Amino acid sequence: MGKKAELHFEGNVYDLPVITGTENENALDISKLRSQSGLITLDRGFKNTGSTESAITFLNGEEGVLRYRGYSIEELAEKATFLEVAYLLIYGELPTKSELDFFIDEITHHSLVHEDVKSILDGFPSKAHPMGVLSSLVSSLTAFYPKSLDPNRSKEEVNGTIIRAIAKLPTLAAWSYKNRMRQPIMYPKNELSYTANFMHMMFGLPTFEKEISPVVAKAIDKLLILHADHEQNCSASTVRIVGSSHASLYASVSAGIAALWGPLHGGANQAVIEMLEKIKGDGGDVDKYVAKAKDKSDSFRLMGFGHRVYKNFDPRATIIKKAADDVLNELGIEDPVLDIAKKLEQVALNDEYFKARGLYPNVDFYSGIIYRALGIPTDMFTVMFALGRLPGWIAQWKEMRENQEPIGRPRQVYTGYPERLYVNIENR
Repeated sequence: MGKKAELHFEGNVYDLPVITGTENENALDISKLRSQSGLITLDRGFKNTGSTESAITFLNGEEGVLRYRGYSIEELAEKATFLEVAYLLIYGELPTKSELDFFIDEITHHSLVHEDVKSILDGFPSKAHPMGVLSSLVSSLTAFYPKSLDPNRSKEEVNGTIIRAIAKLPTLAAWSYKNRMRQPIMYPKNELSYTANFMHMMFGLPTFEKEISPVVAKAIDKLLILHADHEQNCSASTVRIVGSSHASLYASVSAGIAALWGPLHGGANQAVIEMLEKIKGDGGDVDKYVAKAKDKSDSFRLMGFGHRVYKNFDPRATIIKKAADDVLNELGIEDPVLDIAKKLEQVALNDEYFKARGLYPNVDFYSGIIYRALGIPTDMFTVMFALGRLPGWIAQWKEMRENQEPIGRPRQVYTGYPERLYVNIENR
């Protein structure tokens, strides 16, 4: 007999089954609680509620552990490519060489988008936020691929939708950047790798072919791997709950992009650069702002330090720190904002106040530095995040559909008026 817990309420006892995961996580199964007792649970923000059982990503914030399908993030970032990790997340196992070659070939030859997408792009003003543009363009793919509207089609057709999503998002993301910069769009090049091709479409111009640095391309590839999935976060949960209504993959991913857009989720690396620019604008006195951060009565907060999930260290930050150093050395950039970042990093790594409170530089801190060094505008940072997170969103959507999970429908505790009688307007 499995483990169980008992809930005692108004003289009645209710058995709650205990589900244990493969990493010995225990969860109370309350799925039948309301039908048995009339009770629901209240958990604002679902901070302590498991909405699903998932085999995709394991995260232990207390120990600083992140694994995709059982593989540590450290080993994947060191040995795998982004598309190899994407295959792992979506299909559950690392690909063989032939499987990976076929996967890459399929993606490479589906990276072009319909020419009519340019008409949609031209309708956005140059000041339109790239995330809004990207979400709209991804949603528009349902118009160009109407069969994708039905997620219950054959496995082959669903897989074709998955391939197109991975192939076309870099093109749409780069085009959203070109729209912001009011530069002509660049078409994909099949001879380039996934990451290099994206950078070509981002930074290339028809009259100027910029060489892609292998060091920079490798750093971006690592960043995409580190962002590929992160358990049941806000955007992943959004993709699953939208998909639970049997919405298409494109519609679900578009919703995920919108969720990621919020500054409390995907905008953290943008907040890092804005903070550094604020310090620079105030004279660049790092010690002054470190003191402000230590002062509980001061509203100033260091952005990019610590993490709401990781309590001791962010395993992704350890990996990307070296990549950030490599990019800065490769480009030889002199930037006072990045100099401030380096000073803050040293304080956080060596000051006992920060060490005791787990205020270490996190992945958002280092990713912001890399994007700044590459000349990517801050409002494009979250687009870069979306590009990396796409395989995780697809994996979450695919798992939810294959498990035939029911439509998401949270309950609530009603706190409004009790029943009232309508009063005619003349008597109000």
